[in-house]
Amino acid sequence: MTLRAVASKRLEGLSSAIFTEVASWKREAQARGVDVIDLGIGSPDQPPSERVMQTLQRAVLNPVNYGYPTSEGSPAFRQAVARWYAHRFGVDLDPEGEVLALMGSQDGLAHLALSITDPGDIALVPDPGYPIYSAALTLAGVEPYMLPLRAENRYLPLLEQIPEEVARKAKFILLNYPSNPLSAVADRTFFESLLAFAKRYELVVVHDLAYSEMAFDGYKPMSILEIPGAKDIAVEFHSLSKSFNMAGCRIAFLVGRSDVVKALKIVKSNIDYGVFLAVQKAGIAALEEDMETAHTVGPLYERRRDALLSTLEDYGWSIQKPKATMFVWAPIPKGWTARQISREMTLRAGVVVIPGDAFGSEGEGYVRIALVQDEERLREAGRRMGEFLRMNPHPAME
Repeated sequence: MTLRAVASKRLEGLSSAIFTEVASWKREAQARGVDVIDLGIGSPDQPPSERVMQTLQRAVLNPVNYGYPTSEGSPAFRQAVARWYAHRFGVDLDPEGEVLALMGSQDGLAHLALSITDPGDIALVPDPGYPIYSAALTLAGVEPYMLPLRAENRYLPLLEQIPEEVARKAKFILLNYPSNPLSAVADRTFFESLLAFAKRYELVVVHDLAYSEMAFDGYKPMSILEIPGAKDIAVEFHSLSKSFNMAGCRIAFLVGRSDVVKALKIVKSNIDYGVFLAVQKAGIAALEEDMETAHTVGPLYERRRDALLSTLEDYGWSIQKPKATMFVWAPIPKGWTARQISREMTLRAGVVVIPGDAFGSEGEGYVRIALVQDEERLREAGRRMGEFLRMNPHPAME
């Protein structure tokens, strides 16, 4: 007897295929005995600080932390977030109505569209962009309107080119600066124009600020909520995954516009019981340590960026230095496709990178390189990639 297929049609719109394909290239290279340097997934290779790990250890051993947490996050965690936002950005937040704990920012991003849109609505999302931005719309039955982000515009959307009928129908606009995968940044002038645009068309602004603490060369990213009146229009996601090396802990938060925070809280209260209290206590320790010591991972990734890019420069692959994030968005030589060069560099050079088209059609012509190895391995990766391009300036004929 043949059973009916059970997979939802929604899954057809999800884009995990390229990441599965990259993983298969890695396995193929390893099966050939290649020493693979994986610069694909942006997972920090360093542990949290001793203080954070010790806090987590104590909390894990405390029996009182094993009951159900609350879906919105403990009062102590939300208060710590509010204190940190005041310390870092000069932004005052109400811990009761303007802060929501999350199981990682991807958790919140995945459920936001379910919270503030209805099937058939439109949302404005970046191309290239982090895959969950579009995937969340697919799951919610929302139509994406893609905002092309291009080098000639500093990877900022041209808001004035969005058709008025689209802007009027859209429910929210989602952007991410400093950006994954682009490593692009935005300044106060852009954020002010974004808020004015959103106010004109009654849009919610959703800003993903997960990389605010991974900045270089003296640059210090801002929160959109620093702009007066922004809390009436915008919400901001933030994560402890990258800045505090807590990716496996799964803890993040949403802050800002209270009705949006409330809407996501309602959805989350129907899905889960929140973040393990021990993890929340570790998150509090991370935020408090940062306020006390200005602990930052920025210098580590700045050194890694410089190690990789200086090596690639020696081989003629010149890439503009990013000001922030743990990624390098690298234009590839003409003649190659992003997928083709990524596959060949994995199999023949033993270096895993992600083809830019994994993040949207505007990503063709680029690869994303994650700075998730130490400086010596990054120099070695640079040498391998440089030698590969020197020996293969044009793609092999199929």
